[in-house]
Amino acid sequence: MKVLSTILWVGVIFLVACSGPTLADGEQVNTVSVSQSSAVPSATPTPEPTNPPAEPTASPTEPEPVMLTDTPVLLEPTATDQPTATLAPDGWKQLPVVPIVSERVKDIYWRGVALGNNPQAFSKIGDCGSTPAWFLGDFDRGPRFYSLGVHTFLEPVIQEFQGSYARTSLAAKSGFNASSILSPFWADAKQCLANETPLACEYRVHRPMFAFIMLGTNDVYHPDEFEPQMRKIIEYSIENGVIPILSTKLDNLEKDESINATIARLAREYDIPLLNYWLAAQPLPNHGLQGDGAHITYGQNRFDDPQVMEKGWPVRNLTALQALDAVWKAVTASP
Repeated sequence: MKVLSTILWVGVIFLVACSGPTLADGEQVNTVSVSQSSAVPSATPTPEPTNPPAEPTASPTEPEPVMLTDTPVLLEPTATDQPTATLAPDGWKQLPVVPIVSERVKDIYWRGVALGNNPQAFSKIGDCGSTPAWFLGDFDRGPRFYSLGVHTFLEPVIQEFQGSYARTSLAAKSGFNASSILSPFWADAKQCLANETPLACEYRVHRPMFAFIMLGTNDVYHPDEFEPQMRKIIEYSIENGVIPILSTKLDNLEKDESINATIARLAREYDIPLLNYWLAAQPLPNHGLQGDGAHITYGQNRFDDPQVMEKGWPVRNLTALQALDAVWKAVTASP
């Protein structure tokens, strides 16, 4: 009965967070795009395209699966004891869009190096909004599918992580929430080991050094489970030398913004990067959301087009590139 109820529950989530083709994706701290609009949010958003960009016809070659080693944990995957580890209830709203990278993140990086993770790979952990049709996939498809405009400084990070942008993660599927990521029931039976969670499977197969963890929308039905499950995801990532990059979300389906507050607080406690996507989308019409208050407005990744940059998805992709660029440069910089 428990398994059946879980299946039914995820089915309900799918209808809310990933229903139909209405979904769509997105320098310096707090700066997203020179062409971003500051218009007052529209009460009635204009109709959105019904389909995302077509998927690439050929998938990037994936590395052979490699088992994670049993090397003793060298970096304690626990919350920090810093006095700055607490935030005011609404303090997350003022956190920068692009994260400032701490020394602790560099420690996680070098742990990943010691464990044999691929420094040129990242993973996506989340729901349908973490799949390549919406999130970052165009940046493996070539310059014909995106334009950087004034953000040409992002070209090196695009080239550095080729193969990860359009890759379909084993831990990113429609309806996924924080609990799904940790449940072997939802693992891909063709690629994952017996009793392996989607998170463990993704990390074993892809061997990433970085991971975008974008959860929360589908956790609205069981908000009490969100924080403990997120802690497990964060701690498992750190233990395995994967730098977790958390992200705030645009919707407020829980009505009190508590999920974003939790995400930001956990990022502060564990001293890991936070992409404050919520802040980046505030100047957009309807704050980057479609009329249902759940799905993100769609636009192509044309960062030099002012009209396109009024949509939530290109802003999400741009800010994600900026965050990855900031973290990558910080951990690989010479001492």
